[in-house]
Amino acid sequence: MSETTRIVILDGYTINPGDNPWTPVENQGICAVYDRTPPELTLERAAQAEIILTSKVKLDAAILNALPRLKYISLLATGYNNIDIAVAGRLGIPVSNVPAYSTESVAQTAFALLLELAVQVGAHDAAVKAGEWTRCPDHSFWKAPIVELDSLTLGIVGYGTIGRAVARIGAAFGMRIIAHAPRIPQDSGPIPVRFVGLEELFSTADVVSLNCPQTGDNAGFVNSRLLGMMKSSAFLINVARGGLVNEADLAQALQTGRIAGAGLDVVAHEPMLADNPLLDAPNCIFTPHIAWASLAARQRLMSIVSANVASYLAGAPANVVNSQYLAPAAGR
Repeated sequence: MSETTRIVILDGYTINPGDNPWTPVENQGICAVYDRTPPELTLERAAQAEIILTSKVKLDAAILNALPRLKYISLLATGYNNIDIAVAGRLGIPVSNVPAYSTESVAQTAFALLLELAVQVGAHDAAVKAGEWTRCPDHSFWKAPIVELDSLTLGIVGYGTIGRAVARIGAAFGMRIIAHAPRIPQDSGPIPVRFVGLEELFSTADVVSLNCPQTGDNAGFVNSRLLGMMKSSAFLINVARGGLVNEADLAQALQTGRIAGAGLDVVAHEPMLADNPLLDAPNCIFTPHIAWASLAARQRLMSIVSANVASYLAGAPANVVNSQYLAPAAGR
């Protein structure tokens, strides 16, 4: 352990609620772990840090400029939209993320949401427990139409590691795969996939799955225009970032029957606000941003974060997301 390197973890609870110890990180420096950090305490807690580890705490330009001791940031996640990576780069601060740690868990959750929309296991379980089966004159009943996935078209927005995993599962269900990506990969993998424009994807897919990062250019891009192109029988799945969706427009599309349903693991403001219009929208189901959170995924995250810190301390930061902005550190 370094006797001088100060590491501050600003929001560690969801990564380690008690089952995923910080030991690999603690072995590399003097480590302060905070379960959660409200905005008003960020500067105070981070003031002495050479290394900050964070998931959702915002580190904007004002905060970064007020931390002269800070030399390195590692996200506790894949997404990095909470960090002003350009400003960090100009200050000579590498920012690393944790790629590909949760791929299988996120893809699994995408299909958990889709299968719930298709079969409505929860509603049927509740009906059985309410006595509806014992009172039924037939051997079988259903509360809503059951949707078979075989031969339906799955449209994947974003074809990185998670998008490919979603495609693999969809193909196993017999679904046809189409995808949209800003750059069509030369090697799209073993699953047959046809790359299409965004409008064609939304207008032809029976299921649209969002698996792309959120950037300054695509915030709220799933809006009334694209939703209006979808089939009335189609489902929308979002296990990426809530800010990709205009939530008022999605609520309206569900209220009017413009689309058949939505399965969401993420919303624009987390934790969810009580006045989110989607709470009252029909056939909209939620999980509370848990797609990444299996123990197996969190253990992989811990291993990669520890390796990120070790790489920085060795003088060769890994998984850097702001290399294009990095300037030589001046006086830091």
